[in-house]
Amino acid sequence: MREMTSMEPDLREVMIPSADIQAKVRELGEAVTRDYAGERPLLVGILRGGVVFLSDLMRAVDLPCEIDFMDISSYGAGTSSSGVVRILKDLEEDITGRHVLIVEDIVDTGLTLSYLNRALLARKPASLEICALLTKPSRRKVPIEVKYLGFEVPDEFVVGYGLDYAGAYRNLPDIGVLKPEVFGGAEE
Repeated sequence: MREMTSMEPDLREVMIPSADIQAKVRELGEAVTRDYAGERPLLVGILRGGVVFLSDLMRAVDLPCEIDFMDISSYGAGTSSSGVVRILKDLEEDITGRHVLIVEDIVDTGLTLSYLNRALLARKPASLEICALLTKPSRRKVPIEVKYLGFEVPDEFVVGYGLDYAGAYRNLPDIGVLKPEVFGGAEE
């Protein structure tokens, strides 16, 4: 049994334990390996929340693959999406003719991924799919197709395994629900 971290008292509950996350990541890695057999996919991690998931996922993919990163903002300083999407860091790789897999931590409203999907399709990849660890369908404002999906979660403020509040909690091994008093009870 592992020791409790100093951040865990800020959690109301652990929603998805680390062991369940790792089992799901292995399952997703096997699906990506199967679907991209014979290809060299480019895994595009969405900063910053997707880094932990991308790191584990790429080790679970049994193919030569490459990685690149994008930093997309639609939140500003708040806890809910503003709907205005900005690219803060673009890809370094040319994706023309490449098999591209966007790796995201969570699909919330779908606005950011919808924008990103359109922007990347304009660059003429051979294929473009999305892999997300979490989805909150109750928050969806636009439809978005996620080919590889980890877990569906309720409309709670979740942190851990890359997900943060004000830059903190990303390094928690589990995904937990943050206590409302920690973030002032604001809506996510």
